Amino acid sequence: MIESSLIKLAYERICDYVSKTPFIESVILSRMTGANVYLKCENFQITGSFKIRGAANKLLTYHEVPKKVIAASTGNHGKAVAYICSKLKIHAQIYVPNDVSVIKKQGMQAYGAEVIEISSASLDAETFAQHQAATQNIPLIHPYDDAHVIAGQGTIAVEMAMQAEIPDVVFIAVGGGGLLSGIASYLKRLKPSIEIVGCLPENSPAMKDSLDAGKVIESIELPTLSDGTAGGVGLNSITYSLCKQLIDSIVLVSEEEITQAIRLVLETEQMIIEGAAGVAVAGFLKSFSKYKAKKVTIILCGRNIDYELIKKII
Repeated sequence: MIESSLIKLAYERICDYVSKTPFIESVILSRMTGANVYLKCENFQITGSFKIRGAANKLLTYHEVPKKVIAASTGNHGKAVAYICSKLKIHAQIYVPNDVSVIKKQGMQAYGAEVIEISSASLDAETFAQHQAATQNIPLIHPYDDAHVIAGQGTIAVEMAMQAEIPDVVFIAVGGGGLLSGIASYLKRLKPSIEIVGCLPENSPAMKDSLDAGKVIESIELPTLSDGTAGGVGLNSITYSLCKQLIDSIVLVSEEEITQAIRLVLETEQMIIEGAAGVAVAGFLKSFSKYKAKKVTIILCGRNIDYELIKKII
């Protein structure tokens, strides 16, 4: 697990660059399911996603501010890197798959990033970015496979502990695993009995496939509303071993279940969430019968979803 001290230090380091997001009770979801449901609303975070926490922590650890950094992203990480780089006056070069969300690409460019499309596979963009960073000797800001990035994502748990009682169960969307690794590392030390539920789309189950295989493997990827969790797991990723240690159970959800979850949050909470956040909500709705009367937290990891897609979902 990532040390709690590193996560607390990250929280102090990034506090001037990120928002303290709401941690609210969902009365309607609680009544619907019989659980005591709370939502950690990273969809209200600057840049519209939790990713700014990890990006800020990583970029603020350099003793000498670099002139340029490289990153790969399906959107949210790139947007976060671009935002922090704009504050620190660093040139950000972001490699993205060519099917990247339009709103996320525009967000990166709005913060001054140089955005370069590579291919339709997000892991290809990661591999290309790693190669470019190595050959040009430029710092790489990885979206999940970095202890500083993971510690930054773990600051969500620091806030949760200050805002309310530690829950019995937490539902978290899983892509590369950095979000879950950070949050679970912190919460499991505070409350070892806490259950961490990893939620993944059926169309992009890379981490589950690797955990089932006992090693990192390539996984079949199909289009998914949860573009924030799309893509494979890096071969030597530290998040693989962290997820193996920290995940207590896994729920796979269909595209229709993700759609219904996004619509339900919009109807009941009047909040827009993106596909990855919908995965966590859908994971809870698929398994809530096991958690009646328990304190449940769902991480709403972001809101960056195309306007036309929201209209279609509605």
